[in-house]
Amino acid sequence: MSDYLIAGLGNPGKEHAGQRHNVGAWCVNRLARRFGINLKASRRAATGSGSIEGVDVLLVKPRTFMNLSGEAIGPLMKKDGLSIERLIVIYDELDLPEGRIRLRPNGGAGGHNGLRSIIKECGGDGFGRIRVGIGRPHDRGVPTWDSDIVMRHVLSDPPKAEREVLEEAVDRTCDAIAAIMRVGWERAMDVFNQNQAAPQAEANPAPQAPSAKDKPAPQAPPAQDKPAPQAPPAQE
Repeated sequence: MSDYLIAGLGNPGKEHAGQRHNVGAWCVNRLARRFGINLKASRRAATGSGSIEGVDVLLVKPRTFMNLSGEAIGPLMKKDGLSIERLIVIYDELDLPEGRIRLRPNGGAGGHNGLRSIIKECGGDGFGRIRVGIGRPHDRGVPTWDSDIVMRHVLSDPPKAEREVLEEAVDRTCDAIAAIMRVGWERAMDVFNQNQAAPQAEANPAPQAPSAKDKPAPQAPPAQDKPAPQAPPAQE
């Protein structure tokens, strides 16, 4: 029997394995490697039992498609006799900047079909969730809600640079899971929801430094230009 069920959402099959939509499944794979938990595939889910920070957990990757995730998770919750608050779901989030993560101990579906399925099959929305930002796609330089563009974005493999950002987010998600097991949701949220400026802090100095240097540059030429036109009249 497990104390927690930790599910990472995604679509089954090799063709989907590297897609942004499967970042939740990436997290479960990373947890399994980090904590030495073997995942075994069955018809509806790949599962593995083990311990994280001394807490017994069941790792789950539903093998149903994303929109039917609850059909894999619900029966496993019942089998282990787990209450809804003992479920943690990890999934991708369009409306978080790429690479950020956000922890919440409960909440609604937020338009996510996988969560809707879990809420339906588990009988409530009082389960924890960790959202991993994949960023909203842009069209002509602005964020877009166009369904075709969004679908292509979530169901495509990120390029190398973006993959590296998401891999770092996967590592932070595993750190967050360990923290939840160790100190609980509130203290974990204090750390992982607030400590989100690091990626921006590393990115911002590059654009800020040139701006600071550019300010005197345009001011200097005007100061030098003023005496240049004044000199010839003085000689005439």
